[in-house]
Amino acid sequence: MKRNYFIVLLIFFVFFVISFLTNILGPLIPDIIKGFHLSLTLAGFLPFAFFIAYGVMSIPAGMLVERYGEKPVMVSAFALAFVGAFVFALFPYYAVAMFSLFLIGVGMAMLQVAINPLLRVAGGEEHFAFNSVLAQLVFGSASFLSPFLYSYLVRNLENATSAQPWYIALLRQIVPAHLPWVSLYWVFALVTLLMVIILYLVHLPRVELQEDEKAGAWQTHKELFKNKTVILFFIGIFAYVGTEQGVANWISKFLQTYHGFDPQTVGAHTVSLFWGLLTVGCLLGLLLLKLFDSRYVLIAFASAAIVALTFALFGSARTALYAFPAVGFFASVMWSVIFSLALNSLEKHHGAFSGILCTAIIGGAIVPVIIGWLGDHFGLRTGMMFLYLTLGYILSVGFWARPLITNETFRSKKEKQAVA
Repeated sequence: MKRNYFIVLLIFFVFFVISFLTNILGPLIPDIIKGFHLSLTLAGFLPFAFFIAYGVMSIPAGMLVERYGEKPVMVSAFALAFVGAFVFALFPYYAVAMFSLFLIGVGMAMLQVAINPLLRVAGGEEHFAFNSVLAQLVFGSASFLSPFLYSYLVRNLENATSAQPWYIALLRQIVPAHLPWVSLYWVFALVTLLMVIILYLVHLPRVELQEDEKAGAWQTHKELFKNKTVILFFIGIFAYVGTEQGVANWISKFLQTYHGFDPQTVGAHTVSLFWGLLTVGCLLGLLLLKLFDSRYVLIAFASAAIVALTFALFGSARTALYAFPAVGFFASVMWSVIFSLALNSLEKHHGAFSGILCTAIIGGAIVPVIIGWLGDHFGLRTGMMFLYLTLGYILSVGFWARPLITNETFRSKKEKQAVA
């Protein structure tokens, strides 16, 4: 099929927007706690509201895509995200934030399911692996940039000058003075509305789902949940997303609590570096996976992440500023390695299994709440020590995983060629 570069670029922009909306909560947590007078536990329920939507919608979204196609699902997804962002921008209260984040999370879950098959068709199957990696880099770049937008908006809204741009003046009129970070949700509302209009007007290519992209029937999912391997890898993805969000959502508050750093500048910048290094680490991971068995790579990176987390939690202020982003760097390969090991451990029903694994993203909902609850009772440092359990489980995957097919390395490729 002829490649459609415009659609590919549009899909990359969708990836950018998904990441932009998904990973901004971390820098906002200290301001949200201050603005709404929340305990750490209640603050932890904000990422819970967002990521629980993945548990609710990942499997049904796959069935919706099979029945109605990618375009209606994607337009509906952005429409839900728009409603969520717009309602909270108008009524910035804690209860509304929970509802808003759930709606945005449902929309993002629907997009995640619809977008990859569309990228395969629009970009050409032979280029799908390359485009998928490029899409992940775009995804990561949005997570890296969004904290800077937050810092820019908040600092400009808090420090009024006569020479400020018109959009800052407009935001000052519609955003509560004591909640300047709510300005981000006006930006989200505008961007998601723009995406609804663009996707409605654009003609998307027809997608014939491959077998491993089909969601499968409910009965298939029930059968898979009886499989021990499925459960073990479900916990693996749960632990990874829980680790990722557990670190990202509490970095800024930790640095403020224990080292006195300003969450709007140093905190936001450190969260940005966390996502930036997580993205850069993906590139190194691609090379290492061509050199070594993916299980050994997972063991090495999980071990290094545990060491980095230890330095972040118990080191000096300066050490923490470097160690938290280092956790992101070492977490970079975990998702792709665990996901590929999982799919390579079953002979069939890969589409349904993928849906189950995506449902495990609820780890990002539950782990931050656990950290918050522990933080309220024993201190945030102790709360974040819960991440040793999730990282420990990820480390164990490298030891017990028994894939039917191992990843192809340069060495294994040469051995195959020699045999042939």
